[in-house]
Amino acid sequence: MHLQLVPWLTAATLCVTLSRMCSSSTLSTISDADKIASLPGQPKVSFSQYAGYITVDEKQQRALFYYFTEAEADPALKPLVLWLNGGPGCSSVGVGAFSEHGPFKPSGDVLLKNDYSWNKEANMLYIESPAGVGFSYSVNNSFYNSVDDKMTGSFSSQITIKRQSRILCNWFEKFPQYRERDLFITGESYAGHYVPQLAKLIVQSKLFNLKGIAIGNPLLEFDTDINSRAEFLWSHGLISDATYESFNTICNFSKIQRQRRSGALTPVCSHVFTEALREISKFVDGYDVTLDVCLSTVFSQSAVLNKLQETQKIDVCVQEETYKYLNRKEVQEALHARLIGISAWTTCSSVLKYEMQNLEIPTVSILGELAKSGIHVLVYSGDQDAAIPLLGTRTIVNNLAKQLGLNTTVPYRVWFKERQVAGWTQVYGDILSFATIRGASHEAPFSQPERSLVLFSSFLGGRPLPGGLLSESAAESNDINIKWS
Repeated sequence: MHLQLVPWLTAATLCVTLSRMCSSSTLSTISDADKIASLPGQPKVSFSQYAGYITVDEKQQRALFYYFTEAEADPALKPLVLWLNGGPGCSSVGVGAFSEHGPFKPSGDVLLKNDYSWNKEANMLYIESPAGVGFSYSVNNSFYNSVDDKMTGSFSSQITIKRQSRILCNWFEKFPQYRERDLFITGESYAGHYVPQLAKLIVQSKLFNLKGIAIGNPLLEFDTDINSRAEFLWSHGLISDATYESFNTICNFSKIQRQRRSGALTPVCSHVFTEALREISKFVDGYDVTLDVCLSTVFSQSAVLNKLQETQKIDVCVQEETYKYLNRKEVQEALHARLIGISAWTTCSSVLKYEMQNLEIPTVSILGELAKSGIHVLVYSGDQDAAIPLLGTRTIVNNLAKQLGLNTTVPYRVWFKERQVAGWTQVYGDILSFATIRGASHEAPFSQPERSLVLFSSFLGGRPLPGGLLSESAAESNDINIKWS
């Protein structure tokens, strides 16, 4: 599961002390060297793509890899959206860009055009973070052993900030035309930690034109989110009544997680967990409990990321395809990418060591601070995800709205993609929103790309999710009456 805190996003991303740290006396565009002529096997497109490195620390020789695709049409009129995947240490380029909502998806030796790419609505920036993930690197390998929340306090030092907090600043030096553009920050899973933290720092620094954040299936409160798994699994028929009762009375999921993290799983909790795994089986993906898995990679390192499926059109082995594609030499050359200290690009880093205790840091209060400051907050859930189920997320958002004193402005209702129900939504005070994406996985834009694009477009435009498309007469004429007896 890609759940982990990436400290560069909590403090080292931004010039949080002085606005002058993000200014440059010469703002000439220096992005031409990063422009991608064409990716191997790529269909012809009209928009521009860029990829390359953002220097984090020159002395330590640490740099982050980015992939940027301008909007398909009218990029000068579209906002800038930063996308971040979770962890521990999983790639925003390999997962977000090439498996979820980027313009292309690998298939054998070629790239297929993604008809539901998010660059239809925005200029999309993907960053592999922190160093050690994907093509991002640190020549000083000791960095890989020190990625945890404890680093955050050190960023109050001006010296440390000057060395490490120039990521977005340096990117804007490459692309100064985007500096004043409306900015949105999006992500999923453990992005429920670092997207709000990053947004808070932007609000405090007043450097960029941040408009809103959207986080999918996010980890916000450890106990609530993790313990909602049992009810979700039971309600979907994946575990028995007896095992569900054991989770509720003997050993819950959060306790199991803590014990596994410490390496001391008690016999009682081990029995409950083992019985649940037996009932679920190894051939059901916890990130999308209703869809098939790529059997060739079920037991591989990236099996936990096989939440990449759709009922009809999606290649369930796209993660394997992406791995092969990004490890081709000609592809790396086209992306201006380098392998530093590693032998191959991987979906999730094997060199980083994280303080997993960070999972238990609640971040929901930061969402409240952002909402109070006028930043639009959207929390959405793919409703087939058992890793961070909608049950816990919906409860957390509802409780937050009550704490903030926000009235419901859009009562819980369905929303539509054309004539089909695409999910459910509720809006609080026109600043905090919750939505589900029907039939979607932990990585909703992959498993339900059309519905996810509708949600994304509505979010960027500040519009309510479409509803009321089926009147009673239309429903009757199409025999869509549902009778509860």
